[in-house]
Amino acid sequence: MRRCLVAGNWKMNTTRDEAVELAGALSERFEEPGEVDVMVAPPFPWLDTIASVLADSAVSLGAQNAWHEPPGAFTGEVSLQMVREVGCEWVILGHSERRHVIGESNQLVREKVDAALSSGLQVILCVGETLEEREAGETETVLDEQLAGSLDLIDADRLESLVLAYEPVWAIGTGLTATPDQAESAHAHLRKQLASRYNPGVGDATRILYGGSVKPENAAELIGQVDVDGALVGGASLSVESFIGIIEAV
Repeated sequence: MRRCLVAGNWKMNTTRDEAVELAGALSERFEEPGEVDVMVAPPFPWLDTIASVLADSAVSLGAQNAWHEPPGAFTGEVSLQMVREVGCEWVILGHSERRHVIGESNQLVREKVDAALSSGLQVILCVGETLEEREAGETETVLDEQLAGSLDLIDADRLESLVLAYEPVWAIGTGLTATPDQAESAHAHLRKQLASRYNPGVGDATRILYGGSVKPENAAELIGQVDVDGALVGGASLSVESFIGIIEAV
């Protein structure tokens, strides 16, 4: 049985004090492992501090991004080695804001996924369509292209450390949320594609999270779908009450 994961992506938010307060509340609430895995991904400048805050808790630490090359002349980037050394167990890759705002291609995402898995990190790989693509009936085509392009040359035996996140771009930070049926349909399609690309065992075992305006009020219904295994939470993860509410709902 797949174990649910709720991951908080803080994006480019929080002061140091706000980050410490938020992480401290989560550390106190989740001292021991429970029924749901919990992870948070603070901004890069706070990772070292938050690693210390979470050290004696069941909350894992993740990075929001990383560069795939070994340390060297890559001004402004952060290496996977640095991410691991600061205490991260996870890295989020292929987020829609990286794809659509920063301009990351499937090939670059694949290189990052490959390097991150090789480094021993667990990966949350994000895929999702824009509103225009959904309205044009291209959702599954887009998901297929992103999945295939981002996992090209990644062998099945390495996918044990990979989690997918379906994040419809039109539902991220907009207040719009995919209906449970829409989420389930996309997740079921992704699971079917994994089974076809690799084998049925990979399709059954891979965790697939939903992301896009997840709140305590809609979390239980979304996660209640057969193929939805948790949530990648943006704005609501910045509120202790909301984030814990989502975890409790899951």
